Amino acid sequence: MGAFRISRIAMLRRSRALVTSRRLWKTRLVFWTGALAIGAISAGFAIAADWAHRLFAAITAPGAEGGWGSYAPLLISPLGFTACAAIAMFWFPGAQGSGIPQAIAARHLRDDPERGGLLTLRIVVGKIALTVAGLACGASIGREGPTVQVGASIMLQSARWGDMLHGRGLILAGSAAGISAAFNTPLAGIVFAIEEMSRAYQARTNGVVLSAVIIAGISSLGILGNYTYFGVSDTSAVFPQDWITAIVCGVVGGLIGALFARLVISLTRRIRRWRTPAPRMRGLLLAFAAGLITAVVGILCGGETFGTGYDQARAAVEGTPPDASYFLGKFVVTLAATVSGIPGGLFAPSLSVGAGLGATIAVVMGTQVGLTAILGMAGYFAGVTQAPMTAFVIILEMTGNHANVAPIMVAAMLGYGASRFISPEPLYHALSRLFIADALRQRRAMAAQAAGVASREAEAAGRLLPHETPPKQG
Repeated sequence: MGAFRISRIAMLRRSRALVTSRRLWKTRLVFWTGALAIGAISAGFAIAADWAHRLFAAITAPGAEGGWGSYAPLLISPLGFTACAAIAMFWFPGAQGSGIPQAIAARHLRDDPERGGLLTLRIVVGKIALTVAGLACGASIGREGPTVQVGASIMLQSARWGDMLHGRGLILAGSAAGISAAFNTPLAGIVFAIEEMSRAYQARTNGVVLSAVIIAGISSLGILGNYTYFGVSDTSAVFPQDWITAIVCGVVGGLIGALFARLVISLTRRIRRWRTPAPRMRGLLLAFAAGLITAVVGILCGGETFGTGYDQARAAVEGTPPDASYFLGKFVVTLAATVSGIPGGLFAPSLSVGAGLGATIAVVMGTQVGLTAILGMAGYFAGVTQAPMTAFVIILEMTGNHANVAPIMVAAMLGYGASRFISPEPLYHALSRLFIADALRQRRAMAAQAAGVASREAEAAGRLLPHETPPKQG
């Protein structure tokens, strides 16, 4: 009898282990599928973004439209910006801007409905479609920041389907996978997750992040192949003159990057207050004005400032500098697009501004254009994001230049240090607080509304009670 009980207990344990194993494998399969989807969607996003940029360039070429093609942006950009802002406002709220602040905010919001307003499959569709549409209108935006929100949304949805816990860790993993697949930089994806998204290292999520980055990277590589985002640079720093250049690029790039971040934060807050009386109408007017600024500056700069700035940055890294005024024009149009309310990131445009700045410094100082462009990218990008390790690793992987590890790191660290003097708030985290505040206000409004409904129902129930009179005494 005792042996029968023991064998029965063993069978129950085995059956429970089998059930647990099935749940575990279901969770793993859903997670792996989500990571593969991030890589594949990121690759398709990259192809669509390149196609949109080429389409705009073809439409606005000087010989197009009977010789008036170079002036076509005066019509296409303002109307396109307005249409993108309207569609985002009415059908895809939460898709505006870069997408990185939304992912950071979602990690701080513990309730799934609140996260759902920022990270959903609906947002994925709107983010990709409207970013591509913005590039087709000449907007100075990139696809890398939006890919972070796309990756986080897909991974969070996978968590819901797979009954997975630790939503914050999965948002982190999806964000890292998005950066890795967007730039083809797996190390940068991991560093970005640790430095920018979480601002801390959590041992319990490191395996999740690594797995997502590797799987998404393999998926993206299978579609796009292995490549360096900004080409390959074979320049190397020479002591001491190039080290002086690294210091100049770090300090100047950090200060200008901090100025950009400070302007974005300040303008965004002012615009939110300005839009309050008529948010929709004023939001559309803002988008139209940003599109008009983009068109005018683009025409004045010979069309160089439209789009991501990828071609100009690659040319600078390979030794061909753009016009000395390029980085100023690109700075202005990137600022306009960032505060306009249309979906789109600022990673690629910021790197392009940094490359243009570095090339201009190279011309002034008489140094190597390719090397100084890379150092300018490191200093400026670290100044904008205040994430020096991400800047260093992402630029190192995107250019394939491992001979200049130390000068790139110096420029990034100096850019970060200089940025802190002007903009004490990191850009993405400052913007994420606005989304957190909106979610909290919405929660309070819903709670107040529910309390008001309950109070009115109780009051109505009190009025419907029959009038009772005290019983008569005999």
